[in-house]
Amino acid sequence: MHLPVFLSNHYHLLVSVRDAKQLAAFMNYLNSNLAREAGRQVRWREKFWGRRYQAVLVSNEEAAQVSRLAYLLAHGVKEGLVDSPLDWPGVHGARELVEGKPITGRWHDRTLESRARRKGLAPDPEEFIVREELTLTPLPCWSSLDPETYRARIQAEIEAIETWGRQRQKETGKAPLGRDQVCRQDPHHEPNRIKKAPAPLVHAVAPEVRRALRRAYFTFRDAFQRAARLLRDGATDVVFPEGAFPPAPPARIAARSG
Repeated sequence: MHLPVFLSNHYHLLVSVRDAKQLAAFMNYLNSNLAREAGRQVRWREKFWGRRYQAVLVSNEEAAQVSRLAYLLAHGVKEGLVDSPLDWPGVHGARELVEGKPITGRWHDRTLESRARRKGLAPDPEEFIVREELTLTPLPCWSSLDPETYRARIQAEIEAIETWGRQRQKETGKAPLGRDQVCRQDPHHEPNRIKKAPAPLVHAVAPEVRRALRRAYFTFRDAFQRAARLLRDGATDVVFPEGAFPPAPPARIAARSG
């Protein structure tokens, strides 16, 4: 995990994963637990997530990785909510990156709590609160930097965001909502209009890098679709492209005897 940023109605993660299967398993675990816990806290009874998550590949280019880091860091400021990424009251790794500290939080272990209640016990809920720490990993392109230099570069990105925010205030005459007002918002209120735009296939800087990644993606997609069609048609020796996790084979109904 390089950087997490959570706003009121969406979140972003900048992560490195071993493969697509690992990412899918992690996101399924994260989203299901987030929906359940947030639903409990704010008494949300309807569908929690508006759509499936979108994963966008970031190239190995330093400029691409730093650009995505800066984009995530700017959340809270770019929406006109706070003066600095450091002021955001929710989960936002800016301060932890600058200070070189892990993100800390509390996790309610409801599995242990449920077992205790099934045994007829009435324990204090605080007994099932676990303190968790998440240490953020440096960007791959900056992984060779010493910790002090890494923190200084993050600080420079944050200062650039703060400068941009002040300039926008000057141009628009609108001050940010502020940390306190953000915390007072009703979690059940929805924005009047939600911005919807298609996500890019890949975040890359050089056109040739973007083209190469797009070619690789479409080659993989076409190979997967061919294999899936063969599997649906009943083939048993289907080979899926490397890195794929194939769908379950179709069920077959045995012919009636007699």
